[in-house]
Amino acid sequence: MQNIEKEMFSMGMPVEALMEKVGISISSWILNRQGLFENGAIVLVGPGHNGGDGLVIARELYLAGVDISIWCPFLLKKELTQKHFDYAMQIGIKNLGRKPNPNSDLLWIEALFGLGQSKSISEEILDLLNLKKKSSPDKLISVDLPIGLNSDNGNVVSKTSYKATSTLTIGLFKSGLIQDSAIDFVGDLERVDIGIPKKILDDLPGKQPLRISFSDLATFDWPQPGKNKNKYQRGRVLVIAGSEKYRGAAYLALRGALASGAGSVSAFLPQSVASSLWSTHPEILLVGDLNTFPDGSSDCSGVLNEVDLNKYDSILIGPGLGVSKKNDCFGTLLQNFKGLLVLDADAINRLSLTVKGWEWLINRNGPTWLTPHIEEFKRLFPSINCSNPLKAGIEAAKLCGSSVLLKCAHSVISDPKGETWQIGQVNSSVARIGFGDVLAGFVTGMGARGLVSDERLDTNLLAASALMHAYAGAFCLRGSEASSICIFLSELIKKEST
Repeated sequence: MQNIEKEMFSMGMPVEALMEKVGISISSWILNRQGLFENGAIVLVGPGHNGGDGLVIARELYLAGVDISIWCPFLLKKELTQKHFDYAMQIGIKNLGRKPNPNSDLLWIEALFGLGQSKSISEEILDLLNLKKKSSPDKLISVDLPIGLNSDNGNVVSKTSYKATSTLTIGLFKSGLIQDSAIDFVGDLERVDIGIPKKILDDLPGKQPLRISFSDLATFDWPQPGKNKNKYQRGRVLVIAGSEKYRGAAYLALRGALASGAGSVSAFLPQSVASSLWSTHPEILLVGDLNTFPDGSSDCSGVLNEVDLNKYDSILIGPGLGVSKKNDCFGTLLQNFKGLLVLDADAINRLSLTVKGWEWLINRNGPTWLTPHIEEFKRLFPSINCSNPLKAGIEAAKLCGSSVLLKCAHSVISDPKGETWQIGQVNSSVARIGFGDVLAGFVTGMGARGLVSDERLDTNLLAASALMHAYAGAFCLRGSEASSICIFLSELIKKEST
């Protein structure tokens, strides 16, 4: 974003004009929410251009009749910011001589520091802001990003940051604002458009991470098998899941696969799950039982010899298998399978225990999707720093030659070529037991549909499928448990297919 601003300035955009654009846009956003400032407002002004933005906001609110004052806890360092301050004083805006009372019901607009924060912030100011948040939880707005946050990785540069009600980020979404580490501080995230020329956006370096949100679902071109295709030509899925210890995981993974609209779903399951399959999932073709180790985990080392893998477009291995160091299925049969292989949960844990670990993936002859949560990711990629999930997902995908869906509040989806997506909307309802099993089955089914629709498999299908799963968790009205969203996912996919 800093480079974009420099490019705009080099093309002739005056710094003053950009500051005006930012300040007027944010003041308009505030004025459209009258309940925020009905008792007045205070702008906290920083020493640089972020403070200048705040002074333009204060001026516009004052001219609109809002009871506004400013507080400058730092010496102003930028000439343009000083000019806006001088003008604010001339037109009658009140400058507070001491720190404001956090227990008042005034709206606070924090415009202290913008991009590039790296120095520790005064604990006195952070404490003051957090007292304000505690006193008036809906009356604290941050301009661009909350002070104390690194805009690139979302980590705090001090001991802590403060919890904003809303963050109005300028220009582009800063990657740090959609990392899990920043969730508690950012509040509601909104983007302030500053009119970045298309020419500049087109000239950005390739492989920029893309923030995706629920509205993007309507623009995605979902795979559509031909209307004349039979059930075996609409995506054939094989699921290897479940154990005596974790029976439910297999059911949920199967339901996720069915929800995808794949034409046929087959399964290897533990006998206790298989015996009741006819009454719970009559659509599933049972192709064999999984043996059980003494610890209750499933043995799937020999089952791949029992079927012709070429009969399937995608294979899911992992949900609920349990972790075992005895035997594994990571041999030449899976390496030579040319369809989509999805490794989830305990398949990832088991792969991490093998001699080759993630290096086994490099020699796969077909596409592979990995769907770990953060702890599973750490086991498989122990050398990767996971403090920034966005960078970790990108590094892992390039390293192992597989697409990676790193599940977190803001899930990251990366492919080996460096294409990356991050889900920008958070819904805590998907952070519940069973949702990952449903997701694994769902993306496996969607991958099978993708392969039979155009015989190619782009990672953007994995990203879109993960986004739809998150959307289902956020808006399913039947309930918040994992089994409920399967029906909703089925309805969403059916709607996309008509």
